[in-house]
Amino acid sequence: MTQSVYVLGAGAHPWGKWPDKPQLQLALEAIDLALADAGLGWPDVQGLVAASSRFEGGMGWGLHANEIVQAVAEQGIPCVNVGGACAAGAIAFHTAHAMIASGEHEVVCVIGAERMPKGFIPRPPGSQDDITDSDYLRWVAMGATNPAYWAIEARRRMHELGTSEETLARAAVLMRRNAAGNRLARFRKETTVDEVLASPMVADPLHLLQICPVSDGAAAIILGSESWMKRTGRLAVEVAGCAIATGSFGDPGRRIPTIASSVRAGVTHTSEVGNAVARACAMAGIGPEDVDVLEMADNTAWHILAWPEQFGFYEAGKGDWMLENGELDIGGTLPINPSGGFLSFGEATTAQAVLQICELTWQLRGQAEGHQVPDARIGMSAVLGLGANGGSVILKA
Repeated sequence: MTQSVYVLGAGAHPWGKWPDKPQLQLALEAIDLALADAGLGWPDVQGLVAASSRFEGGMGWGLHANEIVQAVAEQGIPCVNVGGACAAGAIAFHTAHAMIASGEHEVVCVIGAERMPKGFIPRPPGSQDDITDSDYLRWVAMGATNPAYWAIEARRRMHELGTSEETLARAAVLMRRNAAGNRLARFRKETTVDEVLASPMVADPLHLLQICPVSDGAAAIILGSESWMKRTGRLAVEVAGCAIATGSFGDPGRRIPTIASSVRAGVTHTSEVGNAVARACAMAGIGPEDVDVLEMADNTAWHILAWPEQFGFYEAGKGDWMLENGELDIGGTLPINPSGGFLSFGEATTAQAVLQICELTWQLRGQAEGHQVPDARIGMSAVLGLGANGGSVILKA
């Protein structure tokens, strides 16, 4: 027997580079915004789940939840710190959801906060040079940074489905156009196909403006039971589906940190995310056709075209037509990343999946000023993390 879980509050610090703000401050500001949105205070919080950073904070051990409560709210609440790289925020949300659905707790906070180093995402500081560590071998044997993997997939799509360089560029143009109306986004200046294609080539065929940068940011969600939801007086936003998953053997995708794998018929590409999406849909009792807005990880322009196909929204290759005919726009049949996505925010790894859920909450409440999807009632998130981690959340108004 489980109880229903609702989003009571959402809050996010703007994405960018904040050298004068420690990670703890970013986290506390996001939590304060989420608590204020819910009309609650720290004494109401019965648990805190943090997406554990790879780079700093958490007293050097990734103990971010503990660091936060010791700074502001030592009241004996349970603290949970979870990993999962870029999917850590989804795993933290899933954990908090279970804490409430089980009936053990009534109000739980989810936080993801990150200050990212410059350039390509490196190996975690202090990592051992261990030949049994496949990620270490990736760096020393291949030198393949993340864009190299995405470029392989983009080139394969161009070969198999005929996607043009211009279409890949239009995906980046769409994300910047969406972000123009979002005050939280780091990059809000609209761009053109010509400007995208004129930006430096990073990993052929992907140019600089087709790959997400790295940023600092923080986002928080307050989850609660139905009884607490009724106290807020806000439009009810229910967690209809919530799932995390790992990959399936035989996945044809190039999965970081592996560059090749045994391919089996019938196994979906990026199966860790596909598995999570399928399970979240089953839990919510819906299909892709019921989704009004999709917030998904767009580490590159390729993801905008490929992922909805892989999740079953439409057949392989149709993403190009959907993009070119405005169906993925804010006013289209499947608005993708009305927030502006990773391409416009830059990735703050542990915070990104929590930000997606904040965005869906605001969309379903009709509060996404400047980038609102008309009449949105069901929203879905999808995110991928190192180690074949996938997560998906479905919210319903």
